[in-house]
Amino acid sequence: MTSLVAVTLLGGLAVLGAPPEFGTVGEAVAMADRAVARIKAVGAQRAYQDFTEGALGFRDRDLYVVVYDLTGRVLAHGGNPRMVGNNLIGMVDAEGKPFVKERIALARTKEKFWQDYKFSDPVTKKILPKSTYCERLESTAVCVGIYKR
Repeated sequence: MTSLVAVTLLGGLAVLGAPPEFGTVGEAVAMADRAVARIKAVGAQRAYQDFTEGALGFRDRDLYVVVYDLTGRVLAHGGNPRMVGNNLIGMVDAEGKPFVKERIALARTKEKFWQDYKFSDPVTKKILPKSTYCERLESTAVCVGIYKR
Protein backbone atom coordinates (compact mmCIF):
# COMPACT_ATOMS: atom_id res chain seq x y z
CA MET A 1 0.00 0.00 0.00
CA THR A 2 2.86 2.37 0.72
CA SER A 3 4.17 2.03 -2.81
CA LEU A 4 0.69 2.69 -4.25
CA VAL A 5 0.42 5.88 -2.18
CA ALA A 6 3.93 6.92 -3.25
CA VAL A 7 3.18 6.31 -6.93
CA THR A 8 -0.10 8.21 -6.65
CA LEU A 9 1.58 11.13 -4.89
CA LEU A 10 4.49 11.23 -7.33
CA GLY A 11 2.14 11.04 -10.30
CA GLY A 12 0.05 13.88 -8.88
CA LEU A 13 3.13 15.99 -8.23
CA ALA A 14 4.38 15.41 -11.75
CA VAL A 15 1.11 16.69 -13.17
CA LEU A 16 0.82 19.59 -10.74
CA GLY A 17 4.50 20.54 -11.02
CA ALA A 18 4.66 20.45 -14.81
CA PRO A 19 4.83 23.93 -16.33
CA PRO A 20 2.12 24.78 -18.84
CA GLU A 21 3.15 24.25 -22.45
CA PHE A 22 2.47 27.88 -23.34
CA GLY A 23 3.21 31.22 -21.68
CA THR A 24 0.59 33.15 -19.76
CA VAL A 25 -0.36 36.82 -19.52
CA GLY A 26 1.40 37.11 -16.16
CA GLU A 27 4.55 35.44 -17.47
CA ALA A 28 4.66 37.78 -20.49
CA VAL A 29 4.35 40.87 -18.31
CA ALA A 30 6.95 39.51 -15.88
CA MET A 31 9.41 38.77 -18.70
CA ALA A 32 8.93 42.26 -20.18
CA ASP A 33 9.50 43.78 -16.73
CA ARG A 34 12.67 41.70 -16.31
CA ALA A 35 13.83 42.75 -19.79
CA VAL A 36 13.41 46.44 -18.96
CA ALA A 37 15.27 45.89 -15.68
CA ARG A 38 18.06 44.06 -17.55
CA ILE A 39 18.50 46.95 -19.99
CA LYS A 40 18.72 49.41 -17.10
CA ALA A 41 21.18 47.18 -15.20
CA VAL A 42 23.68 46.21 -17.93
CA GLY A 43 22.95 48.57 -20.82
CA ALA A 44 21.11 48.05 -24.07
CA GLN A 45 23.84 46.32 -26.07
CA ARG A 46 24.44 43.54 -23.53
CA ALA A 47 20.74 43.12 -22.74
CA TYR A 48 19.78 42.92 -26.43
CA GLN A 49 22.36 40.18 -26.91
CA ASP A 50 20.88 38.27 -23.95
CA PHE A 51 17.36 38.61 -25.35
CA THR A 52 18.35 37.52 -28.85
CA GLU A 53 20.29 34.53 -27.52
CA GLY A 54 17.50 33.64 -25.09
CA ALA A 55 20.00 33.79 -22.22
CA LEU A 56 19.04 34.12 -18.55
CA GLY A 57 15.51 32.83 -19.11
CA PHE A 58 14.62 35.39 -21.79
CA ARG A 59 13.27 32.57 -23.98
CA ASP A 60 10.74 30.25 -22.38
CA ARG A 61 8.51 27.98 -24.46
CA ASP A 62 6.67 30.41 -26.76
CA LEU A 63 7.72 33.51 -24.80
CA TYR A 64 10.60 35.68 -26.00
CA VAL A 65 11.62 39.34 -25.99
CA VAL A 66 11.50 41.61 -29.04
CA VAL A 67 12.77 45.19 -28.88
CA TYR A 68 11.97 47.81 -31.55
CA ASP A 69 13.15 51.36 -31.93
CA LEU A 70 10.41 53.86 -32.67
CA THR A 71 10.98 53.62 -36.43
CA GLY A 72 10.21 49.87 -36.46
CA ARG A 73 13.80 48.61 -36.57
CA VAL A 74 14.38 45.40 -34.57
CA LEU A 75 17.07 45.81 -31.92
CA ALA A 76 16.66 42.36 -30.31
CA HIS A 77 14.59 39.31 -31.21
CA GLY A 78 14.53 36.17 -29.09
CA GLY A 79 12.29 34.31 -31.54
CA ASN A 80 14.20 34.98 -34.75
CA PRO A 81 17.73 36.45 -34.51
CA ARG A 82 17.76 37.08 -38.29
CA MET A 83 15.25 39.91 -37.72
CA VAL A 84 17.76 42.00 -35.73
CA GLY A 85 18.69 45.13 -37.69
CA ASN A 86 15.69 44.91 -40.03
CA ASN A 87 13.05 47.61 -40.18
CA LEU A 88 9.70 45.80 -40.01
CA ILE A 89 7.41 48.85 -40.07
CA GLY A 90 5.68 47.48 -43.19
CA MET A 91 5.25 43.92 -41.88
CA VAL A 92 1.68 42.62 -41.80
CA ASP A 93 0.11 39.71 -39.95
CA ALA A 94 -1.73 36.73 -41.50
CA GLU A 95 -4.80 38.93 -42.08
CA GLY A 96 -2.93 41.89 -43.56
CA LYS A 97 -2.87 43.99 -40.39
CA PRO A 98 0.23 46.25 -40.25
CA PHE A 99 0.95 45.20 -36.67
CA VAL A 100 4.46 46.62 -36.37
CA LYS A 101 3.30 50.04 -37.57
CA GLU A 102 0.42 49.87 -35.08
CA ARG A 103 2.79 48.74 -32.29
CA ILE A 104 5.13 51.67 -32.92
CA ALA A 105 2.21 54.12 -32.95
CA LEU A 106 1.04 52.71 -29.61
CA ALA A 107 4.57 52.90 -28.17
CA ARG A 108 4.77 56.58 -29.10
CA THR A 109 1.68 57.39 -27.03
CA LYS A 110 1.54 54.79 -24.24
CA GLU A 111 4.05 53.62 -21.64
CA LYS A 112 2.54 50.11 -21.45
CA PHE A 113 0.02 48.39 -23.70
CA TRP A 114 -1.30 45.13 -25.16
CA GLN A 115 -1.74 44.59 -28.89
CA ASP A 116 -3.65 41.82 -30.72
CA TYR A 117 -2.82 40.32 -34.11
CA LYS A 118 -2.23 36.89 -35.74
CA PHE A 119 1.18 35.28 -35.92
CA SER A 120 2.98 31.97 -36.35
CA ASP A 121 3.35 30.14 -33.04
CA PRO A 122 6.93 28.81 -32.64
CA VAL A 123 5.67 25.76 -30.69
CA THR A 124 2.81 24.57 -32.93
CA LYS A 125 3.91 26.32 -36.18
CA LYS A 126 0.26 27.36 -36.69
CA ILE A 127 -1.09 30.87 -37.28
CA LEU A 128 -2.80 31.81 -34.02
CA PRO A 129 -4.23 34.90 -32.36
CA LYS A 130 -1.46 36.60 -30.42
CA SER A 131 -1.40 39.34 -27.79
CA THR A 132 1.82 41.19 -27.19
CA TYR A 133 2.59 43.26 -24.13
CA CYS A 134 4.99 46.18 -24.61
CA GLU A 135 6.65 48.69 -22.36
CA ARG A 136 8.19 51.86 -23.75
CA LEU A 137 11.72 52.46 -22.52
CA GLU A 138 13.14 55.75 -23.77
CA SER A 139 12.89 55.47 -27.58
CA THR A 140 12.22 51.71 -27.69
CA ALA A 141 9.36 49.26 -27.22
CA VAL A 142 10.26 46.15 -25.19
CA CYS A 143 7.73 43.44 -26.00
CA VAL A 144 6.77 39.87 -25.05
CA GLY A 145 3.78 38.08 -26.56
CA ILE A 146 1.48 35.19 -25.75
CA TYR A 147 -0.52 33.00 -28.11
CA LYS A 148 -4.24 32.65 -27.48
CA ARG A 149 -5.42 29.08 -27.68
